[in-house]
Formats: sequence, C-alpha cells, structure tokens
Amino acid sequence: MAKTVLITGSTSGIGLATAKAFAAKGYNVAFNGLEENGAAIAAEVAATYKVGHIFSPANMLHADEIKAFVHQAQTELGPIDVLINNAGIQFVAPVEDFPEEKWDDIIAINLTATFIATKAVWPQMKERKFGRVINIASAHGLIASAFKGAYVAAKHGVVGFTKVMALEGGQFGITCNAICPGYVFTPIVDKQIGAQMQAHNMSREEVINKVMLSEHAIKEFIPVETIASTILYLADSDAGATITGIAMPLDAGWTAH
Repeated sequence: MAKTVLITGSTSGIGLATAKAFAAKGYNVAFNGLEENGAAIAAEVAATYKVGHIFSPANMLHADEIKAFVHQAQTELGPIDVLINNAGIQFVAPVEDFPEEKWDDIIAINLTATFIATKAVWPQMKERKFGRVINIASAHGLIASAFKGAYVAAKHGVVGFTKVMALEGGQFGITCNAICPGYVFTPIVDKQIGAQMQAHNMSREEVINKVMLSEHAIKEFIPVETIASTILYLADSDAGATITGIAMPLDAGWTAH
C-alpha cells in the first residue's frame, strides 16, 4: 500500500517541489493551496507520477479548515505517514508601523497552523507507531533580521514546537524535525523583495545582493529542489529514522556568522 504525505502550501514554491519529490517516490499526496489553479496543479503532478491525490483549498488561518483537510486526506488516501507543515506568509515593516492584524495572520499561518495540523495527525501516528513530521521553519527560526518581528517570532516558535514534538513522539516511532532555509526564490520571497525595496529605499537588485544574499556565504538563492531532497531524506530514509528534534540550516552559510 502506498504511503501518504500531506503538505500544506503545496501548489507553489518549496511545497510544490516537495510534492513532486514524494510523488516521484510513489507517495500519495494531499495537496493544499490558495491559488485559483491549485486543483489543476495537483492533478497534473498526480497524473505525471501516477499517484493518488486530493486537493484542499483549506485556509491555514482557520483551524476547522485544517482539521477538515486532514480528515479528508485520511478518509480518501489512508493514514498520513508524513506531514509537512510548509504554508507561510511574510510581512516586513518596522515595529512601530507593523499592523496588528498582520502580526495575528503571520502567527496563525506560520505557527498555529503547524500546531493544529500536527495535533490532527498525531493520534493516528501514535496508534500506528510511525510518523514523520517536517516543519518548514527558516534561518529566521535561528537568528533575526530587522523589520520581521512577526515572522521571526513565529519561526522561532516552530523550532521550539518541533523539539517538543520530537520528545513526545520518540517512544511512538514518530520523528519531528525542522528545516531552516536561507533565501529560496519563491513567490513569498518575490513579494519580500518589493517590501524590502520600500523599507530600505533600494532597487530590486540592491535588495537581492545587499539585503537578502548579503549574509549567505554562497551568494545564491537556495534551490527548492535542495529543500525537497532534504525533506525526503529525513522522511523516507533509514538514515533519517533516528534524526529527530533538529533545526537543520539549509542557508548557504548564513548562520555560520
């Protein structure tokens, strides 16, 4: 019987690359996204790799939608073997100008949704004595940058939550790890460029070279395929079976400073 992976925010960026990587290994995929063509994207990937799939437009702001997504996946695809909490949003502003509703949304989508989805899959994973939970944190789960108060707070929270789940899951065959990427060129980063241009009064090229990649020892964006292959290693390899509770930097040397 094929295994099943559930990935939040999986119709673009890191999530889509990861969905393709798991589908290539024969996993059924529970897709999620808010893009208008999300269902078509999911169907195309599933058809390409000849795997089962569902698509849910569940909004990560709403706990009831997250729970319904997990229930649908379990009902139609079977038990969730791998959960990847990937969905995220960003907003950049000095603290005195930071809208409180943006703070609430970022904490909800980046942190609280991770808790809700993990809680939803946990009982079945415990019962089966197997599970892999991978949380997409960020280098900003390990260090800080100015003007990103909500995002940095949320991602630090994700790293802490990951460690707790590793401790709770260990005796039940469940591992929980966080990936902490540096700058990956995704739609969320593309939006950040515009926000940083305003915050720093810089051109697009200046933001990329002087702000985003300035701390990378390797002056390149992280490829989404690199993130996907690392997630696959943690979730679907014998070597990854005893790796748990880590916050793995994939940051081109950013946190080496």
